[in-house]
Amino acid sequence: MMTPTAPPSAEPAALREDPLRFGVGARVTVAVMSDRYAEVILGALGDLDASGLVVETGDVSTYVGGPEDALLRWVTDLAAAVAETGEHASVSVHLSRGCPGEARCSAPGGAGPRPVAPPAGRRTGRFAAAEWALYPLADIAVGDHAPDHMRDIEAAIDLARGNGTFQGSSHFVTRLTGDLGDVLATAFAGWTMVGRTVQHVTSHLTVSVNSPSHARVDA
Repeated sequence: MMTPTAPPSAEPAALREDPLRFGVGARVTVAVMSDRYAEVILGALGDLDASGLVVETGDVSTYVGGPEDALLRWVTDLAAAVAETGEHASVSVHLSRGCPGEARCSAPGGAGPRPVAPPAGRRTGRFAAAEWALYPLADIAVGDHAPDHMRDIEAAIDLARGNGTFQGSSHFVTRLTGDLGDVLATAFAGWTMVGRTVQHVTSHLTVSVNSPSHARVDA
């Protein structure tokens, strides 16, 4: 006599569809090279549309959690507001998704990837230079897709080459330049693209705007 088999649980799918439960979020830090830093940062934060997001600002960084498209909108609006002040500033963004054990994440190891389309960015008219690193933290196969972090990183770099933001490779980072919105969208696209087959993916991006070390470029 065969033992009845329980139907597969819908919980993993529901978990992947909920960005907060899946741990989709960012930590963002703004540094302004001016004695107006508090005015610039608080002014930029105060005017942002946080619809659909959880935003918690601390004394070191701001946590933002929610859907990938809303995250990109928020980060772009923040960086653009800072850039519009004309002050030399950097914006550091740490992206993460699918982390087992994260404070807001209930995705256990093996929950599977969260496939979403790369979020569409917007052009800002402000030039930016950035250093970008991407970390696919894969340790299990998904179907016939075996873990291969360099394959996934190189695919993301090819994306940057294709959209014109790639400028070159350096120690531990890929350099991106172009319109601020395009640079941010590239990093988010690589992050979500790898996330189609890898559950836990993190990425670091440090963006420089209005830097005196490079000439003003109208992107």
